[in-house]
Amino acid sequence: MLFLFDMDDVLCDYDWRTRMAALTARTGHDLTELRRRWWLNGLEFAAEAGEPADADEYLAVVSAAIGADIPREEWVRIRAEATVVRPDALEAVRRAAEFGRVALLTNNSILIHEHLHEVAPELAEVMGRDHLHASARFGARKPDPAVYARAMEHYGAEASSTFFTDDRPENVAGAESLGITGHVYAHAAGLRRAIDTFAERIAA
Repeated sequence: MLFLFDMDDVLCDYDWRTRMAALTARTGHDLTELRRRWWLNGLEFAAEAGEPADADEYLAVVSAAIGADIPREEWVRIRAEATVVRPDALEAVRRAAEFGRVALLTNNSILIHEHLHEVAPELAEVMGRDHLHASARFGARKPDPAVYARAMEHYGAEASSTFFTDDRPENVAGAESLGITGHVYAHAAGLRRAIDTFAERIAA
């Protein structure tokens, strides 16, 4: 069995305001201008789909767009400070690990992919560093079915024995379109029940 988990607002609380406050202070732009330069032009959307596919190139592109040279370690530190693991959700991951492989699948750039073990070290402890994946790693972003298909191919898993959870219904629907068992995350108790139900069905 393969269990794929989203990160932000599922396994972790992601405080984007904290991240944006650090970046506005660093760049000198207010939030509106920072969003215009970075988010609204589609730069991050493309990066989450794997373009650019090189972390240094990504950082160079973003730095040029926002008009500030932010070192890689600073970029990662700012992201990590805005990311706090939810202990109860992490317990659900541990439960899933009793039945099969657990892995992360988050919409993020290739730079964040390379540093997920620093952004959320608690997830690395449970899943293993090599099983923390940003969508850019697979060259597509959720809810594109291609990202789930490539994740399953990476693990040699079939859709019938794969479980995926995300807080966004459209992302779950993308996985379900391939025959993956999906769960729209609302709280950790519901996730735990969904994991147990899935595992029992597969084992039957």
